[in-house]
Amino acid sequence: MGKREIRVYDDKNSLSGASAELVCELAGAAVEDHGSFTLMLAGGSTPRTLYALLADEPFNARMPWIDTFLFWGDERFVPDDHPESNYRMARQAMIERVPVPDGNVFPVPTGDSADAAAAAQRYAGILTGFFAGNEIAAESEAWNIPRFDLILLGVGEDGHTASLFPGGVELKETVKPVTAVRAPAEYETTERVSVTLPVLNNAATVLFLAAGGGKRIVLDSVLNDPERAREIYPAAMVNPVDGRLIWFLDREADVGA
Repeated sequence: MGKREIRVYDDKNSLSGASAELVCELAGAAVEDHGSFTLMLAGGSTPRTLYALLADEPFNARMPWIDTFLFWGDERFVPDDHPESNYRMARQAMIERVPVPDGNVFPVPTGDSADAAAAAQRYAGILTGFFAGNEIAAESEAWNIPRFDLILLGVGEDGHTASLFPGGVELKETVKPVTAVRAPAEYETTERVSVTLPVLNNAATVLFLAAGGGKRIVLDSVLNDPERAREIYPAAMVNPVDGRLIWFLDREADVGA
């Protein structure tokens, strides 16, 4: 496992600017190395700021959009145009403002799936097929764990990341790349789809974005007592086997790690 990197910025805007710089840097390196850049997107207000920056200059012109392929780490089981849709947020903030080909965008198919389990099964096939060089994988095929160039993640005040929540049975998944999830009752939309820990831990780079003071308690545990936190918080369970783990924090979220 790679060494953890932590960088602290004055505020969310400077954090987002640094994130955009890193995304462009990794995108260029990936395209030069193997001809494409696979990016897994996250939901949340901090990623939204990042996406808006990537759609503006100078970052828009620097991104190799034609060779960039977009996926989602998690999605609520809502229609694509629902206000809580992570796809809708990314589309409005970035995708419809940049020259990424429509065929390079792979949202979770929640809009035309019977339920979250069906959407998860279909998305697993989409991921497996894409990384195997096929359009889609048959359900009978053995699942393969994809390797993303960059996975963006946030962390909740309860320590969840993507839609993997503390104590969830999904944390024990070792085979499937995508799973249906029932979020805790306090969340407005409980039915969700999420990639699994094997996908997160197979990435070339994972970038966590955390801003604001509301997450300091969980961040203090995750960053300053990782061994104990790994037993509780899904965010602490993310540590790429052969890749970089990077945390970008603003001053309010900094816990002195």
